[in-house]
Amino acid sequence: MTQLFQKRFTELAEQLALVEATKSKKHSEFSGSYETVDDELLLNWCAKARNLLSGACGKESEHFLAFVEEEKPKAYLHNDYTTKRVKAVFLAAKEDFEGGYLASVRQLVQAELFSSELEQAKELQTSGFYMAAAVVAGVVLETTLRDLCSQMGLPIAKLDKMNADLAKAGRYNLLVQKRITALAGLRNSAAHGNASEFTKDDVSSMISEVERFVADVLS
Repeated sequence: MTQLFQKRFTELAEQLALVEATKSKKHSEFSGSYETVDDELLLNWCAKARNLLSGACGKESEHFLAFVEEEKPKAYLHNDYTTKRVKAVFLAAKEDFEGGYLASVRQLVQAELFSSELEQAKELQTSGFYMAAAVVAGVVLETTLRDLCSQMGLPIAKLDKMNADLAKAGRYNLLVQKRITALAGLRNSAAHGNASEFTKDDVSSMISEVERFVADVLS
């Protein structure tokens, strides 16, 4: 569970209470008396909550898909009904996130994927294709940084920028940041075919270091 997402869940739970506090009774000659909340505040809150669920749960998650469905206007139903439905989905997502269930599933999938790609890098290195192996390991490294930035609400950018942002945000220390910079440099040399700038042993060490880094951040 990341502190940033946790903080945002708490903030939006508090903001939702403010939306609910605007509830008032109105009357329509067609539907009679009904309750409604401030429509602009609800729209504003839904946009922020949807963005949070997208990052914390994933756009393919049951939570995100249910939220998108429930925030759609329903015929003959006023926005107080929508508020109750999106609140139920949001609180379910908040509970699952705080319980660690969402992170566990997401991290398991990521770990399996990265493990497969690093095994491919090892096979390439063993077969003598060490430049290709370095590129594959570099892709795993950059993808891991992208995922960490998404989890912490940091912008997706070039590897060096993400590395600096993550270290500044306290996700890891400066020593790790410097080592990632070195690994990224090796990946770039391999991608440009500059074989004279590293050795086969350097690639072997790179794969092991990326493997350890991924295991540490996904544990």
